Amino acid sequence: MSTTGSTATELYCPKCPERYGLDRIINLCTCGSPLLVDYNYDKAAGLIGPEVLSRRTGSMWKYVELLPVQHEGNIVTLSEGDTPLLRSKTIGPSLNLLNLYFKDESVNPTGSFKARGMSAAVSRAKELGIEKLIAPTAGNAGSALAAYAARAGLKSHIIMPRETPKPFMVDCVYHGATMELVEGSIKHCGELAAKKVNSEGWFSMATLKEPYRIEGKKTMGYEIAEQLDWKLPDVIIYPTGGGTGLIGMWKAFAEMEKLGWVTGKKPKMVSVQSEGCAPIVRAFEQGKTEADLWENPQTIAAGLRVPGAIGDFLILQAVRESGGLAVTVTEKELVDDTRELAAREGIFSAPEGGAVVATVKKLLASGFIEPNDTVIAFITGSGYKYLDTLEAALRGPGS
Repeated sequence: MSTTGSTATELYCPKCPERYGLDRIINLCTCGSPLLVDYNYDKAAGLIGPEVLSRRTGSMWKYVELLPVQHEGNIVTLSEGDTPLLRSKTIGPSLNLLNLYFKDESVNPTGSFKARGMSAAVSRAKELGIEKLIAPTAGNAGSALAAYAARAGLKSHIIMPRETPKPFMVDCVYHGATMELVEGSIKHCGELAAKKVNSEGWFSMATLKEPYRIEGKKTMGYEIAEQLDWKLPDVIIYPTGGGTGLIGMWKAFAEMEKLGWVTGKKPKMVSVQSEGCAPIVRAFEQGKTEADLWENPQTIAAGLRVPGAIGDFLILQAVRESGGLAVTVTEKELVDDTRELAAREGIFSAPEGGAVVATVKKLLASGFIEPNDTVIAFITGSGYKYLDTLEAALRGPGS
């Protein structure tokens, strides 16, 4: 019996009719699809709502009834979530866009939104008796897994590309993780991690290859609604690598509709990628439901350097269902606008933040965003993890 108030009931597959019990240790559905958590929404509606939430403070675990951990003692937390929604003071007004907000996930533990997902996933791993956790990473997910595994007293093994910014490597080692560096992209890291899962008994915590990281990340959607007085924004602009955050928020909006917390149109979801690695944008433009692998991914935004996402069909589905878009920015645009974001708004972001600022400008110029729209641009990570990358960018190409 739950001692957290969680109303989670089972796991379900978004591609086929399969369902699985919450007590099962599992990565993917037998059909190969990611799995999602289902809840008893009628029960949840009787336990939690806007009035109850207004009396709760603290981390993302204020939404515990809609998170999957069954026993309070298994929650592994570093006070993640409850991040600020900052109204633009300079960039928005200069564009005549008065309701531009930045959701600043860089203030999370370990410096990114990945803390939310790993808090939920490591909590469930602990609850299920899993002791060895492995993940391929472009940087931030590794930092988060290492920290939360340390907090839980579990072992972690992090595999990252050799060209990952050094602060991520230092971060993982200091948190006690075993770390391996690989020549190539996160795809090659994932291949090595899969081998170690099979040969050494590690449990994969890779993006969407277990059911629970998405549950932590969906709380970004709950927070947005709560911070806007339960009115959803018109447009959400989200830098997309593996896409779990975007998929998670789309799940959260559907859940809030079932619960009766929100009504009306859901936000248009805009997926942003770099021109040097844009598998989702290419698939969107070609009308495909899944994305082909992107060869030779190149971008300084490590979180966007994901040549293939297992949740590609869910990303594309959310973008299309919402009436949104998938767009690219150039490397120059994301570098220049990362600097502008810091200089004009005081937000020192990872390069992915520059990508969303550049996208705001593009979509306003094209008419997709209108001046009266409420627009939320996601700052998914901190610039402090990218000091070597951003310092090199100041010196220019080839430095």
